[in-house]
Amino acid sequence: MSDQIKEHRSGFACLVGRPNAGKSTLTNALVGQKVAIMSARPQTTRHTIRGIVHREDAQLVLVDTPGLHRPRTLLGERLNDLVRDTLSEVDVIAFCLPADQKVGPGDRYIAAQLAELMTGRRAVPVVAVVTKADLVPRNDLMEHLIAVEQLAKSVDREWADIVPVSAKDGYQVDTLETVLVSHLPEGPELYPDGELTDEPEAVMVAELVREAALEGVRDELPHSLAVVVEEIVEREGSGDPEKGRPALLDVRVNLFVERDSQRAIVIGRGGSRLRTVGTEARRGIEKLLGQRVYLDLHVKVAKDWQRDPKQLRRLGF
Repeated sequence: MSDQIKEHRSGFACLVGRPNAGKSTLTNALVGQKVAIMSARPQTTRHTIRGIVHREDAQLVLVDTPGLHRPRTLLGERLNDLVRDTLSEVDVIAFCLPADQKVGPGDRYIAAQLAELMTGRRAVPVVAVVTKADLVPRNDLMEHLIAVEQLAKSVDREWADIVPVSAKDGYQVDTLETVLVSHLPEGPELYPDGELTDEPEAVMVAELVREAALEGVRDELPHSLAVVVEEIVEREGSGDPEKGRPALLDVRVNLFVERDSQRAIVIGRGGSRLRTVGTEARRGIEKLLGQRVYLDLHVKVAKDWQRDPKQLRRLGF
């Protein structure tokens, strides 16, 4: 009697939610490694970061997006367009709603946007994911789950599933993974085994620098900070292949802000803060690239770049 061929599923899941809903942290928890930058500041993610979950019976490709929100700048409009384009192409959507915050106008706005995708010829299933479940007592969590269920009814829809999770302590992360996989179509592996992300190295490097720069700064700065990697090159004669000593990488990065006052915040008194940013970012970059790194950071002013189409293009948006 021949062995029964196992069903294999593969496809894309998009994590969506208002800013700071825990999407990047959850992506990293599902993949098991840091592929999306995390920050306590809203609006951290600027690029779709794909994290790849490999299972014997499935391959789940996670797409992390900027927070869907009511846009106030041209950059905000473009980030929303990026989210909508992504949502229209995935197999399942995970709508993240933090347990420690009441369902609010931002969540209702997103639910209304998702309602359109949940109908029609290619209806996309939406799984409501109650993140940060570790931050609230059990009774409060139950009340929040009821509120999340009512949110779907308010837009005349039903969630495909509702799953409370905590990326911090791992609570029900495996359960969520299984639920998302259940909504994928049958298909072969989309990426080689062991690959965790398809983002170019330069994008990952820029995100690590941006994460380090956002730590401990004023609320205004995250929206005004863009990071561009100018080059990543091996320094000639810095390695020794015979002794197994890898070459030193020169990584040159520009950080763009909108005002001189913001430039001063990033640099700090006597350059102290920029040195801290460089030290923290370099650790992550060396781990990512597997080589020694000399990180050269420069802070520049690109006045009102969030509202300038030409500058947005130049900065990659």
